[in-house]
Order: sequence, then C-alpha cells, then structure tokens
Amino acid sequence: MTTRPTGLRRLLREFTGEARWDDYLARCTRDGVEPATRREFERHRAEQVAHAPMARCC
Repeated sequence: MTTRPTGLRRLLREFTGEARWDDYLARCTRDGVEPATRREFERHRAEQVAHAPMARCC
C-alpha cells in the first residue's frame, strides 16, 4: 500500500501536476481498472492541454 504525501510535499505535487498521476492510480484501484502506463497517461494529458480552448493565448 502506498502512502499519500501530505503537507508541503502534497502542495508541491499539486502545483507541478504530479499529484494527478497519484489520483489516477487511486481511481483505477478503486474502480478495479488496469491503469495505463505513465507514458500513456502523460501523452493523453498533454493532448488534452493542447486541444483545450484556453490552452493558448492566441
């Protein structure tokens, strides 16, 4: 069982986006779903950001 970071460490992980991976793994475990690889997860996340209407200023 993995312990979740608390306090300042958790805050920094939230700020950098690293906590999204932890949250994703927890959700997969809860739902009984096989998680994607870290690389697939990051690729999907980058695609979502690139295609978001507010992702770019122009």
